[in-house]
Amino acid sequence: MPVLQGTPGLLQALGGEMTPKFLATRSAEGIPNVVPCITLLPAEDVPDTLTFGNFLLRKSIKNLEQDGRVGILVITTDLHGWILTGDFIEFQSAGPYVDRQMSSTLLRYNAYTGIRNAGVIRVRSVDATFVIPRLQVLRDFALARLCAIRGWGREGEGVTLPLPVRREFAKMVAVKVLAWVSPTGYPVIVPAISMQPNGRTSLVCWNGVPDLPQPPGGTAVATNILSLDAVSYQAKGTWAASGRAGTIQVREVYAGGPPLPGGRLA
Repeated sequence: MPVLQGTPGLLQALGGEMTPKFLATRSAEGIPNVVPCITLLPAEDVPDTLTFGNFLLRKSIKNLEQDGRVGILVITTDLHGWILTGDFIEFQSAGPYVDRQMSSTLLRYNAYTGIRNAGVIRVRSVDATFVIPRLQVLRDFALARLCAIRGWGREGEGVTLPLPVRREFAKMVAVKVLAWVSPTGYPVIVPAISMQPNGRTSLVCWNGVPDLPQPPGGTAVATNILSLDAVSYQAKGTWAASGRAGTIQVREVYAGGPPLPGGRLA
């Protein structure tokens, strides 16, 4: 049985045009990049195949040209989610995949641009399924806030997170994720809902889902936030961990959408 069809609820979630979905890629040097990719949709003609629109994905496209290994996270509004790995196959500039992308609600009424082409990903595996209870979201956020108050993991130098970025990451009601490159070479994305500012140069989160993977200390990581207002930012840096708590010493900060999609902010 195909992987996607054999995973309850996954195809329906992937088919939702506004379901939060994230795409992680990697540079040739192994630096992760993670961005919202709402245009990810299951192909209707080939099992275990996803398509996505080349839309506001500048760094991701550059990475895919260097290394086709990808990680994918799908998470619904009730915090039911799936972690996948896959291989980028190609871009198609015309045909049914492009037509379907251009007819989607997101792109049909977009004020900025359409897509240059449609990307094709072959899914290798569904690596984890999770459900995060809403009470756990509150608990994890409070525990991460306590770590921030105590100043845990602020040692080291980093860039200053711009105030608008700190304000967005301080929100509890937003989708936040953490990505890194696993020993297999494939990017991994996990939910990091509790991620929040830890001073001016770092971020902290609390992992309340112990069955999900976590990066080892010293790993290069990327985190992304997608707010209810469709505001997105990405921060990259180095991970430090102590039990279920983890911090990112931030080295780079990027905008995730218009008017400066992919532009570096710090």
